[in-house]
Amino acid sequence: MNQAPPALDIVDETFLVVPPSTVAAAFADPRSWSRYWPDLVLEVYTDRGDEGLRWTVRGALIGTMEVWLEPVLDGTLLHYFLRATPAGPDGEPLGLAPRELRREFDRRARAAKAIALGLKEVLEDGREPGVGPRAD
Repeated sequence: MNQAPPALDIVDETFLVVPPSTVAAAFADPRSWSRYWPDLVLEVYTDRGDEGLRWTVRGALIGTMEVWLEPVLDGTLLHYFLRATPAGPDGEPLGLAPRELRREFDRRARAAKAIALGLKEVLEDGREPGVGPRAD
């Protein structure tokens, strides 16, 4: 039996001028996940340390999610991938109309960018553009 492809396939990238280990620490505590994704239940299936995490997703969505932390120049390129389908209260996939699906895609994509930019603001700690990362 073939499984349908995920209804949502969201990819985002944000550059943070901090080492990958600093970004990894922001995702290391499972209690932080409910702040970032309050309507999702995440279970780690691959912990790659300073390179990120991969989760299975349940709750409002069914699928997978990944945060990949790539060292680039003097910082980290935070890659975010969400491949999932909206789910109903019974955990079964919802058949959303194209317009509703587009709204859900936009909402999830904006939320992903807000998480990344929030981390950028906090972790870079007021670093001015063009200035290297602060020494810890």
